[in-house]
Amino acid sequence: MSLINETHDLALKSWVTSANTGTSDFPIQNLPFATFRRRGSNEAFRGGVAIGDQIVDLKALAASGLFRELAGEALEAASDTTLNRFMGLGQAHWSALRLALSRALRENANEQANIEPLLIAQAEAEYDLPCHIGDYTDFYTSIYHATAVGKLFRPDNPLLPNYKWVPIGYHGRSSSIGVSGQTFPRPKGQTKAPDAEAPSFGPCKRLDYELEMGIYLGKGNDLGDSIALDDTDNHVFGFCLFNDWSARDLQAWEYQPLGPFLAKNFASTVSPWVVTNEALAPYRTTWTRDANDPQPLDYLESNKNREIGSYDIIMDVAIETETMRKNGLSASVVSQSSFKHSYWTVAQMVAHHTVNGCNFKPGDMIGSGTQSGPEHEEAGSLLELSRGGKEAITLNNGEKRTFLEDGDKVIMRGWCEKAGFARIGFGHVESTILPAK
Repeated sequence: MSLINETHDLALKSWVTSANTGTSDFPIQNLPFATFRRRGSNEAFRGGVAIGDQIVDLKALAASGLFRELAGEALEAASDTTLNRFMGLGQAHWSALRLALSRALRENANEQANIEPLLIAQAEAEYDLPCHIGDYTDFYTSIYHATAVGKLFRPDNPLLPNYKWVPIGYHGRSSSIGVSGQTFPRPKGQTKAPDAEAPSFGPCKRLDYELEMGIYLGKGNDLGDSIALDDTDNHVFGFCLFNDWSARDLQAWEYQPLGPFLAKNFASTVSPWVVTNEALAPYRTTWTRDANDPQPLDYLESNKNREIGSYDIIMDVAIETETMRKNGLSASVVSQSSFKHSYWTVAQMVAHHTVNGCNFKPGDMIGSGTQSGPEHEEAGSLLELSRGGKEAITLNNGEKRTFLEDGDKVIMRGWCEKAGFARIGFGHVESTILPAK
């Protein structure tokens, strides 16, 4: 099954020359969306599309009247202060605008003279959340992460029996999700040492990041209806990088019996650019389930999901300490993994989320859960890398970490590479920890 079309052609080049370097996250084959304005201005935020190191101002482009029919309708919606209305239009509109932009930004396009004055340098922009995130659900799709963390919290029973049957998730707090550049104070709460008679209150001592993908829903479903496994591509708009911050000592004390609460709701950070599901078509790959494991129930099983259910998105995470910033040193990359290692696919997450009649709305977001690979160095959290805080990792400048310290900045990146197709990327997401209030 192929979802490839002319917008993915490796031979395409743009008249925006910075898109043609071969190393840019934003070649013409990508065309991700964000909401932006000129940094420091009082302008309204509006939709934009990345091309090389520039942004196409979609509000200005809509005013030009260049695009018509479905592409024109989509463009008008994408010029709002959020992308929700555009997301809600559905796949036909998303694809029409992507194709129109691709053709207008190609070398020798007749539209160059009209669009070139509408470009704004990314270096001069600031970003908001791409959409209003009404609801957010965090899943737990890496079996490697689930097993490693389970061994730390439940040595005698690390992987609960439902994990291999059900895509596990919990409803998170959307109000504390911020865009890249977010800062937040170290959270406070209750913790309890294993040998203590009673819990104590104070700042978190085991603050951690989680390397995740965020998945934005576009066209929703009515309350009481479900989204079939093979229909999820009509509802998944796009993907971002997602850092779901975690207070591990608060989590260890509070998580039973109802799961995460204060350990997770104080901050989460997304990258500004949303890479569309269509742009990721070349990097979709086969999904398999170990023959010795339970096979999915019928509503979570299909040939399409087996054939192209996984996404090979490479992800890495780096830590920049205050000392590194003062000395002008680069951040230290501490791990790298891939989204293809997920035990459950995006389609399975969406189908399961709605099988009981739960309704999605445009802009709702799903977190993938921490994306750890099969090797220890592919762990997507410090909890795993430090083996529960028992083994410090050494950064490039010799500093050591078991968990994060005040002033640490965490930077995550993501990209896709495949022979015969262009390299595309997600940019990055970064956030800095402030001292507890």
